[in-house]
Amino acid sequence: MKTLRIEEPGPLTTVQDAGRFGFQDRGVPVSGAMDRAALELGNQLLGNDPGAAAVEIFSGGFRARFLAEVSFAVTGYDPQVELNGFSVPPWTLHAARPGDVISIDAGGLGVWHYLCLSGGIDVPVVLGSRSTYLRGRFGGLEGRALRRGDVLKTGPKVVDNLSGHIPEGFRPAYVPQPAVQVVLGPQTEAFPPEAFDAFLGAPYEVTHRSDRMGMMLDGPRIRHCRTPDIVSEGLAFGAIQVPGEGLPFVLLADRPTTGGYAKIATVLSCDLPLLVQTAPGRSVRFHAIDLLSAREIHLKRAYKIRRFFHLLRQGGSKTHDD
Repeated sequence: MKTLRIEEPGPLTTVQDAGRFGFQDRGVPVSGAMDRAALELGNQLLGNDPGAAAVEIFSGGFRARFLAEVSFAVTGYDPQVELNGFSVPPWTLHAARPGDVISIDAGGLGVWHYLCLSGGIDVPVVLGSRSTYLRGRFGGLEGRALRRGDVLKTGPKVVDNLSGHIPEGFRPAYVPQPAVQVVLGPQTEAFPPEAFDAFLGAPYEVTHRSDRMGMMLDGPRIRHCRTPDIVSEGLAFGAIQVPGEGLPFVLLADRPTTGGYAKIATVLSCDLPLLVQTAPGRSVRFHAIDLLSAREIHLKRAYKIRRFFHLLRQGGSKTHDD
């Protein structure tokens, strides 16, 4: 069903889902949403599969016209949303009618926003995913960023008569300059003790040398024991490489499949939204925890989210931050 016509795409708008898994051994990056929590929560609010495709909007400037009746939700860090010129709250389910116009601007804090539609965005599946990989020119809509005049279709509605919103306690704990939790390693032996003191002891500024592939940081330089080079190995979302110049580089959604620089740490999956939503010019600090604690944090958050949506679907009122 033709559902949305793009009138202004903004600086960078693409179709993204949870990612393209199972092909890294053949050199195909995962891609997918930069802020995966925002994507998944918005989809779940609509009754979609958590990883369904949505419109990912970088830094606002987006406007589109609805061509059919559809439910929608806008998520991310501080999006400013208007429907027919009237402000509507993000992280909330809304209904649109044919002819309605939605605009989404950045509020000056976060940079990535998601327009999730009931039924999900229906573009061709390429290697198991609808995500756009811009460097490879495949996925999404013709492998490119959205343009003025593009029309997006949606799949069949999954759930009827939905309502509700996602309280702040169930969203990522966005702040302008976050403290991000990491697990040290895997190449801890590549760095002397003072390298970890530098990495954890002072903030790093997010530079403009950042995009969907990775985030370059500026701050205390990190020394290697001998060389920054290792035998190339697979890269995870949130892995923090330290090239020869000694400045950390965080691998993000469109990261390469392998890399040959030593990695000092990996960001916890639940804290990746905080990191990717940190705008250039703002700073981030890193706090190390052990792997067991990281797993506990992940499982507790996953249970909390599952319980919230279970209660919401049951029509229960106990969806506060307990």
